Order: sequence, then structure tokens, then C-alpha cells
Amino acid sequence: MTRLPVRVQPGAPRARLKGWRADGTLLIAVTAAAERGRANEKVVELLADALGVAVRALSIGRGGASRSKWIEIEGLEEGEVRRRIDRALGAGAEARGGR
Repeated sequence: MTRLPVRVQPGAPRARLKGWRADGTLLIAVTAAAERGRANEKVVELLADALGVAVRALSIGRGGASRSKWIEIEGLEEGEVRRRIDRALGAGAEARGGR
């Protein structure tokens, strides 16, 4: 199991992976509000899509009520998780014209 630190921006204008912080935390924006677990659900869905895994392979390990969380990922090693996220981040930049 891989544990991924994330920082969530709920209520954002659009859902996306924003990039890596210097401390290795992944910044994620979701459109859902931080109420009744909605933002957490969207974080898991967005990450599962970016990683190419089923939603059931991810869970909130710590920080369910906080913007800073640990996402637990079953079936992928840390290096592969980071490669897939970097690929997803690159695809997002290409879709925006390389910005």
C-alpha cells in the first residue's frame, strides 16, 4: 500500500490535479463543498481516474475532516503512483496549451 499526502481545495471552479508542493504533497482542487464527505468522494474519484485504478483501491487514511489528508492506494508502488500522477499533470498542461 502506498500513502499519498494531499492538500485539498474544496469548492474550486473546476476539479483538477494542481501539482506537487515542495514537501511532496499533491494539491487537488474539487468542485464539491467540504460537507458530508462530498469533497472526499470527489478527491478519491479524481485520483482513481488519474491513476487508472478502481475507486475501491483508494481510501482516506487520515485527515477525513481536514484539507490535509493521506490517501491510501492499494496495488501500486509509490514510484508508479508518482509517475502516473506526473503523466496526468502533463496531460492537463498539454490540454491547456502547455501552461
